[in-house]
Amino acid sequence: MQQYALEYNSERENLTISEHGRHVQKLINHAMTIVDREKRQRFVESVVNLMHQMNPQTKNVAEYKERLWKHAFRISNYKLDVDAPEGVLITKPSEDTRVAKLDYPKMEKRFRHYGRNVQELVRKALTMEQGEKRDAFVEIIGSYMKLAYRTWNREHYVNDEIIMADLRALSKGELVMSDDITFNNLKYTPPKVHNNRGRNQGGKNRNNRKSNSRNNNNRNNNNRNRNRK
Repeated sequence: MQQYALEYNSERENLTISEHGRHVQKLINHAMTIVDREKRQRFVESVVNLMHQMNPQTKNVAEYKERLWKHAFRISNYKLDVDAPEGVLITKPSEDTRVAKLDYPKMEKRFRHYGRNVQELVRKALTMEQGEKRDAFVEIIGSYMKLAYRTWNREHYVNDEIIMADLRALSKGELVMSDDITFNNLKYTPPKVHNNRGRNQGGKNRNNRKSNSRNNNNRNNNNRNRNRK
């Protein structure tokens, strides 16, 4: 009995277009190995028809067949030597138009509880000229750090000395504040929300009071008329 080794996805080549699956990619790769051009042309046309049958809900889309042909060339990395249908323009995208890979932002692991924005603010403070403006800016940073510290470390006591020490560490010793400075406790104040429901309810109450007042007046008038009779 012949035994087959398991093939893991991690050992396979990456899927160029995942929506068509790995078997379609293997068929396109096989098409590039066909020497006879006519056979290769018929084979690729059959693969494109297969791709079309895999998504029957798009049969009425006029541009979908053109899209499939472009996908077939893209899967082959534009090495497929066949003729596309008339009106289908196959162009290889320029590598310069590809979006550059964004690097993951780096931050100090020791001070992750302050957040990345605090580290950005510290870098900005280092670019400012020394003076009252810079001291006020650093004081605001320290006050926010104190708020963040108390938010994520509720079980630990925090004082201004701890914040100053962390500020010096974040700035590599360049931001040094005087000992008599105190960082204010910042508080988050949620925005006020206008309650239209309460306003409408108040209007209804006023209307009810007016209606009750009119009803009482009518009753009093009726009682007076009965007494006169």
